[in-house]
Amino acid sequence: MKNNLFEHIPEELPEELFETLQESGGVKIERIVSRGHTTAIGEWYDQSWDEWVILLSGSAVLEFDGERASVTLHAGDYLMLPSGCRHRVAWTEPDVDSIWLAVHISL
Repeated sequence: MKNNLFEHIPEELPEELFETLQESGGVKIERIVSRGHTTAIGEWYDQSWDEWVILLSGSAVLEFDGERASVTLHAGDYLMLPSGCRHRVAWTEPDVDSIWLAVHISL
């Protein structure tokens, strides 16, 4: 069945949207839609698996725990977040859908 990453996004988005697109073995592919959403201050994602993420539309800023500098992402930018890399979403555009494609790898 054909789908489109840019379709079926709710008009109202009170919380960030997480949607699993495919999962098999140790790999999960997820669509995330942010519209001004951030990770709460003081909270960090601290995963026991690797995550490769690409921002397909919009803009975002990721912060990292420790001395690593923040990263600003624009459409087309991607990066690998190795397991144990404590990070948070510090900013996403408030009036634009920032659409992420995340590949979680726990082999």
